[in-house]
Amino acid sequence: MPKAYVFTEYGGPETQTFVDLPRPVPGPGQLLVAVHAAGVNPVDWKVRAGYLREVLPLALPATLGTEVSGVVEEIGDGVEGFSIGDEVFGALPLAGGYAEYALLPTQAAAHKPAAVSFTDAATLSVSAATAHEGIGRLNLKPGATLLVNGAGGGIGVAAVQIARDLGATVIGTAGPGKAEFLSSLGATHVAYGEGVADRVAAVAPNGVDAIFDLVGGDALYAVAHLAADKSRIITAADPTAAAELGGGYFQTEQTGETLSPLAQLVESGALDPHVTNVVPFTEAATALGAVEAGHALGKTVLKMR
Repeated sequence: MPKAYVFTEYGGPETQTFVDLPRPVPGPGQLLVAVHAAGVNPVDWKVRAGYLREVLPLALPATLGTEVSGVVEEIGDGVEGFSIGDEVFGALPLAGGYAEYALLPTQAAAHKPAAVSFTDAATLSVSAATAHEGIGRLNLKPGATLLVNGAGGGIGVAAVQIARDLGATVIGTAGPGKAEFLSSLGATHVAYGEGVADRVAAVAPNGVDAIFDLVGGDALYAVAHLAADKSRIITAADPTAAAELGGGYFQTEQTGETLSPLAQLVESGALDPHVTNVVPFTEAATALGAVEAGHALGKTVLKMR
């Protein structure tokens, strides 16, 4: 029977385990995908820990993972635009990606260009989609200075590249070990932690034109005053802080229309997902543990096939 990596109850990594599950049957509007790769994201462990249980109610045990790439094996009723054998990628509404087979809603699926690898495609539905929408909301002009708060993870890496290609000057906060990596992407690295605002001010003495926050909490409050116009602060991490500061909070809606342009950016070379850690499915615990600890550089992907 196909394997899946699940969590049996809300809590820590000790709740995770492999199980055998029947091969899913696609319902109306669904694709049965033989998963080749699954992206590993911070939201995965946050779902497992129960942080999102009020907005993402799950029947337990639940399979981890929210983004996949693979090949269509079966098609549900009412599906148009997809055929058996198509290479696709997309987002799962609640969970289900860390598995040999997944049910992908067609409204959150897109065709994978042949030139884009399964591992790269598996990173686009969450991180790159969030970065693309966030940068789009800021409507950056050439020469604008953008602070990406939490630039070392998957969303930040994509956001830096997209903003850079718009002609923005990008400053990114991240751990000291990610300085060289962010510099290679065209961003000025600033170490986070105590005194971060002073360090940002040292490289942007006139402040910043916008802040794209991926951390929230104290890390956002520490730098928010650097933006003269607080409406130019957006966060994908902390709606409470956004409201208190006068900024905006957003959640990304993944659709075929929003995902296809991301694959085209990768295909053209304009966006590199920077998959730095491809892990066999059998080592899913190690992969998720690295992301949960904040040690992952770039994107981590599970390889099923």
